[in-house]
Amino acid sequence: MPSQESYAKLSADLTGALGLAQPPIAISFTDAVPAGVGTPAARVAAGCCFWQDASNASFATSSEDHSTCAIGVYTHNLEPSPAQQTDLADALKVFGDLGYVRPEDLPLIPVLASRSKYVVYAALTESPLPPDVVLLFANSNQALVLSEAAQQVEGGTPPAMGRPACAVIPQVANTGRAALSLGCCGARAYLDVLTDDVALFAIPGAKLDAYVKRIVALAHANGVLARFHGLRRNEILAGGNPTVRQSLEAFMAS
Repeated sequence: MPSQESYAKLSADLTGALGLAQPPIAISFTDAVPAGVGTPAARVAAGCCFWQDASNASFATSSEDHSTCAIGVYTHNLEPSPAQQTDLADALKVFGDLGYVRPEDLPLIPVLASRSKYVVYAALTESPLPPDVVLLFANSNQALVLSEAAQQVEGGTPPAMGRPACAVIPQVANTGRAALSLGCCGARAYLDVLTDDVALFAIPGAKLDAYVKRIVALAHANGVLARFHGLRRNEILAGGNPTVRQSLEAFMAS
């Protein structure tokens, strides 16, 4: 198993290259809680709140800890209690009445393929287990680099998902491919860090090292090219008609 030192390095590289405001979050599914890992510090309004809380502490959750969020219990394939099953049915009725989640939409919502007893949340730098999914809070500029990395690592474009935000976790865990989530109205109500200009980008833990390498390279390239395009724009707005070669020469001399 990779050491915490290696996860700390990967986390630092991700944070530095992208300029993340929030640390990368490691999410692991397990049937045994690692030694030294406790329980959540407080009851939460929804399971997605654990993503935010994991910035400050590592902890393991059971289905009971997700008791206020029947949707999260459903997408994470946790063992539901009778009360959670009732809540899920009630929520789906409201969603259906609103046209938010129609009966034909439900099979399209990802659900974790396997069932585990616990979900462990931690900042990546402190992850006690190999993460199944690494979750990033990213703005559009950061998501640009992440999507370019996905194209290079996986040879395709990551899906952009909507409600529910928690479905991005089983989507990535099941497919082994990255995904972008635009969140959902619930997650945006519950999470202070999920502001209007922030989305969620989830990376499969098994490909984390490959992703970090490409993200570091692509973030650097984007920074260089952004300065080049800025200089070229100013030249053209000033009345010039430079060729690309001339703009490159001016950029190299600047």
